Amino acid sequence: MAIAGRVKIFFDGGWRPATGMETAVVVHGRDYVRQGLGPGSAMDAEWLALLHAVELAADLGLHDAVFLGDSLAVVGQASGTVRCPSDHMHHCRALAALQPGSGTLHIRHVKRSQNLAGVALARLHER
Repeated sequence: MAIAGRVKIFFDGGWRPATGMETAVVVHGRDYVRQGLGPGSAMDAEWLALLHAVELAADLGLHDAVFLGDSLAVVGQASGTVRCPSDHMHHCRALAALQPGSGTLHIRHVKRSQNLAGVALARLHER
């Protein structure tokens, strides 16, 4: 599970009653935030955050990255260690469509307190 040579990309999703879903991705210390993504669940927001992270990695030309998120369910489903339930299958298919030619994405779980993207989302709502 060595990730020392890989770029670390942190992702997190959130849901707020007033604004709906939001995502944050942190790469090289820079925050990429999307807000007002409409209705959905906290789980949908976590999935959207991972998809946002994978799209951003491709846009930035980062081909050897590790994606770090604090949702055990999304990390498990996205990495294939946990069955993707039918209500999240569209997210699993979207991720498969974004995968690089090698077909391998490195997705790992981190504690919430270590997730820089979660910190970025929390900062948005401290103001």
